[in-house]
Amino acid sequence: MKLLKSLQDSVKQIERLYADHEDLGILIEMSEEEPDEETTAEIQEELERFKEEFEELRIQTLLTGEYDRSNAIVTLHAGAGGTESCDWTGMLYRMYSRWAEKKGFSLEVLDYLEGDVAGIKGVTFEVSGENAYGFLRSEKGVHRLVRISPFNAAGKRQTSFSSCDVIPDIEDEIEVEINEDDLRIDTYRSSGAGGQHINKTSSAIRITHLPTGIVVQCQNERSQHMNKDKAMQMLKAKLYLLKQQEQAEKMSDIRGDVKEIGFGNQIRSYVMQPYTMVKDHRTNAEISNVGSVMDGNIDPFINAYLSKTDREKGEER
Repeated sequence: MKLLKSLQDSVKQIERLYADHEDLGILIEMSEEEPDEETTAEIQEELERFKEEFEELRIQTLLTGEYDRSNAIVTLHAGAGGTESCDWTGMLYRMYSRWAEKKGFSLEVLDYLEGDVAGIKGVTFEVSGENAYGFLRSEKGVHRLVRISPFNAAGKRQTSFSSCDVIPDIEDEIEVEINEDDLRIDTYRSSGAGGQHINKTSSAIRITHLPTGIVVQCQNERSQHMNKDKAMQMLKAKLYLLKQQEQAEKMSDIRGDVKEIGFGNQIRSYVMQPYTMVKDHRTNAEISNVGSVMDGNIDPFINAYLSKTDREKGEER
């Protein structure tokens, strides 16, 4: 039913674009017969809106991956840099929250660890909406901030890093064999805002997969059992994606955006001083209005990434 509704919405969007195209043609004919500044301005406005909707539909056609339609589970971790990096992680969390809100997606926090002074040390949240994973998989990597730190009394420029990991929330049962002896399961008291059980019981769960070093955490569910189930679901998704990546690497050379993600290997830089610029290093997409990006305007970067990977797939074929 979910797929059927998605296809019906796509058909409606295409029909609306056809109608808008016809209306534009009529406006242009009217303008040619009787040139008028007001009509010309209206045509320009309608044309820009048409191009935006057309581009949005075109990008949706690129979301053909196995789990692109799934919800996304996003994890942000502050890098080295103490309070500054925690503050940067908090800023990124706000950016993705604003983006999800503009898309009409819902967001639920699964795990949250506050910074010692400000910001967030780490946060895991689920973004629910059509193609959420398809869009957000472009955000996986290290994000770099350059600014004059409000926490530096000398007013010097400082560079901070935060890592972003994205996995699909795979609802179907994944066939991934996990040996119980390979797991270390820790319980701890929940932290952060919200929920009557917060900070009262050791209901939060942290699972470490010893062979790979993968760590997943969940504290937002109502019980320890539910937190464990959600954490195991996240672990299975991560192991499944890791297995797929290993198979891809055996078959062909590793593309630049598939390399191991580590600090210093940033995918995007956000520069606030001495000039303002956000640049994606994979696609060279740039936006000078940093404030707009931090308010959730990241679609240009997502679209550029999806277009680039689509071209690369075409070249491989």
